[in-house]
Order: sequence, then C-alpha cells, then structure tokens
Amino acid sequence: MELPLTDAEAAMLDHAIDFAKTEVAPNAQKWEEERRQPIEALKAASLAGLAGLEVPESLGGSALRFRLKARVAEEIARHCFAFSFSMINHMGLAGKIARDAPADIQKRYLPEMLAGEAIGCTALSEPQAGSDFAAITTSAKKVNGGWILNGEKAWITNAAHADLMFLYAQTDPAAGWRGVAGFLIDAREEGVTRVPPFQIMGGHAIGVGGFRLTDHFVPDIRQMSEPGDGFKAAMAGVNAARSYVATMCCGMTEAAIALAARYANERAAFGGHIADFQGLRWQLADAQTDIEAARLLAYRAVLAVEDGTAAELPAAHAKKFAARMADTHLARAMQVMGAAGLRREYPIGRQIACARIANYVDGTTEIQNERIARALFKQARDGS
Repeated sequence: MELPLTDAEAAMLDHAIDFAKTEVAPNAQKWEEERRQPIEALKAASLAGLAGLEVPESLGGSALRFRLKARVAEEIARHCFAFSFSMINHMGLAGKIARDAPADIQKRYLPEMLAGEAIGCTALSEPQAGSDFAAITTSAKKVNGGWILNGEKAWITNAAHADLMFLYAQTDPAAGWRGVAGFLIDAREEGVTRVPPFQIMGGHAIGVGGFRLTDHFVPDIRQMSEPGDGFKAAMAGVNAARSYVATMCCGMTEAAIALAARYANERAAFGGHIADFQGLRWQLADAQTDIEAARLLAYRAVLAVEDGTAAELPAAHAKKFAARMADTHLARAMQVMGAAGLRREYPIGRQIACARIANYVDGTTEIQNERIARALFKQARDGS
C-alpha cells in the first residue's frame, strides 16, 4: 500500500530523503556514541523546510497533509529513529501553534521555530503520570492576566534543548480530565528549570528529559486549550503520534532487514553464502511480510487521523503491532549477521534500543492492548 501524494508532497518527501541520507545517516552513530541530541541537525532540518510541513504558506510553511509528516518520519527513521522522533515533535509544535495560537503568538514564535532557533516539545508525562493522562498533577492556578503553574514534567522528547513547549496542566483536581488545560510555555522565562537530559540505553538523539515549573506565570494569550479541551487535544495528539511511530518502526526495521539480506548475500560459509540456507531466507521473508502488514495498519491509522475520523483504535493496533514487529525482527536481523551485527559500523544495536523506545512512547504496548480490549468487549456487550 502507498499513501498517494500530491506533486508538492512527493517533492518534499524526496527532499527529506536527501536530507536523511546526507545529514542523518553519516552522523547517527556519532550522535549515539556522544550520547547527545544533535541540536545542529534539528536546526539544519528546520532550515531545510521540514519544521513547517503543517504550517500554512502565509506563515512561512508548506501547508502539506499529515500523511506527508508520517512518510517523512518513516524515511528519516531508516537512518535514525531517535532523530526522526525528535524532529517530528518539533514539527508538531510548530503545526499546533499555526492551527491554534492567536496571531500575535504565531508572529512571535513561528519564525524562530521554522529557522531552528527555537526547538519545540510537548510536555504531558510526569514522574508519576505517564499513560494515565488524567492523573497529571502539574497545577495551573488562575490569577489576574494569566496563570501560575507549578509541577514537574518528565520523559519529554526534546527537553534537552527545547525552548518552547505545549504543556498540559490541571486547573481543577476535583474535575479530573475535565480540568486539564493546555499552555504554551517559553522555557527561557523565569520559573522554568530544565532537568538534565536522561541517560538511557540508546536513542540519545531523542533528547529526552524534563522540566520543573516553580510559580511560573503564563499570560492568558498563551492558554491554547480550555479545561477539558486540553485532555481531548492530548488524546488527538497521541493518536497522531502512535500512527507515525508505527510508520517509523516500519522504516527502521525495513532498513535493518535489507542490511541483513545484503550481508547474507556476501557472507561466505560452507562452500556458498549464508543466503543459500532456506531457514535464514525464510526468517527474512517472514520479517518482510510483517513489515508490510505493519505498514498497512500504520497507513490506515494515518488516514484516520488525517480525515478526522475515529483514530483511537486504528492507532492502537498500528503502534502495538509495529513496535512488537520491530522488537522481533531487529533481533532476527542481528542474528542473521551473527557477531558482525554487534560491530559499531552497523546500526542494528542502536535500532534495537529504539525499538524498545517505540514500545513506551505515546502509550505503552499494554495501554494499546487495553484500548483494543475495551473496544472488543464493548462490541461483545452490545451484540454488534
């Protein structure tokens, strides 16, 4: 299955592929060894036009569809899943400001985001609230002219360098999810402290970390979601993220399987090549079949998000299957290559770490199972 693209979208995709080959592929291993987020590459991607895919032309962007965002994420993830996820999160905030913020806020922040001078992120998770969005405790108290925010955010992509964040906070604990609102936070202002970037097993280009807010004042003009609407916005954003994480798993795993197949064709053993062994060939064939199945689920979810139809279930199926598929077949790709797969010149080790990341970001695999089971048992109760 292909996602049909307009000529403008196809040209931008080609541009993104060229960027990934020239700027990401040669540097991804170095970024991992240095255990850092490559802020210079995020800036280069922004200047190359990738930050503005969802921003209207009148505001300096390209005004292209969500499907292109998902395809760009897939292609960049072939070379570095972590950088792709980082770039897509930056792109997502630029698009949200373009859609939802007042004109004055758009004029203030979009130019520096599109130039890569300010990096964006979304701050939802907290030390004690991950997939349980309604349990967030970061508080927002109404005061004259704005809000005072206090709390801590954790496991935030791009937090290592982010200047701007769309942050979810609780305005009324008694109201549960109906009290959650959304605010645009400038992390360069007083009352925002950046937590040192987390040291993780791999995927450091994701720039994961957190923030603490201490009596941080946010003016009313930067409240971008009303109480209750904030939770709904979070769920819509998560469905979109689950969709493009699924496409990213497809791109990353397909690149690894192609590498393993090339290696098998060249590796001499027992008077031939290891690609001659049926058992090995069938393992890679099974992997390619699962990649195609994952891509079908992912693209179905992408179209549901783009069309504004019910995306929760398609996104859950897509992310669950694609992340599990990546876990399984990246390990198989390394096994095909034997000990050579451990060598630093091959990307499979860091890809395996990123497959683990894919199982946690934007809702764990267990959360996807719960969403799917809830729909299944509701259907059984309703008799439909």
